[in-house]
Amino acid sequence: MTIERHEPATTAGERTMLEGWLEYHRQTLAWKCEGLTDAQLRTASVEPSELSLMGLVRHMAEVERGWFRKVLAAEDSDPIYYTEEDPDGEFHLSETDTWEEAYATWQAEIECARRNAARFGLDDISEGKHRRTGERFNLRWIYTHMIEEYARHNGHADLVRERVDGATGD
Repeated sequence: MTIERHEPATTAGERTMLEGWLEYHRQTLAWKCEGLTDAQLRTASVEPSELSLMGLVRHMAEVERGWFRKVLAAEDSDPIYYTEEDPDGEFHLSETDTWEEAYATWQAEIECARRNAARFGLDDISEGKHRRTGERFNLRWIYTHMIEEYARHNGHADLVRERVDGATGD
């Protein structure tokens, strides 16, 4: 599979622009993982860090779920990879963890995020609350936060990918 990334039009409206940049960053993370084996995708950046490309994808599946299911739509959905006993479980990989499963789970969460977001306007307030702060957010804030979240982790992915096989790129 070849990942194609598309920046949003420079004259797009606000919602189209926000959704376009979020999609661009989702595609960027997939692109950073493209062509690697499961073992390479599980390779940590540098000791003692457990940060890996597969871990980042699993983390973003959790983030998509948290913001678009739990906060935006108030869905009662359990965490995918982490637990109270292991709050960073998405980064704790074993030899049995596969890219196929991580990618499919991430894509399913993205599809759910798109469906849930389609029900809201940018100024609409979330039905759920943030689990720690109890705050509610409008969809515009959630989109902006998700773009920031992906952009930050895509920077991490750049470094991990270079560590794994020397590949670099924007």
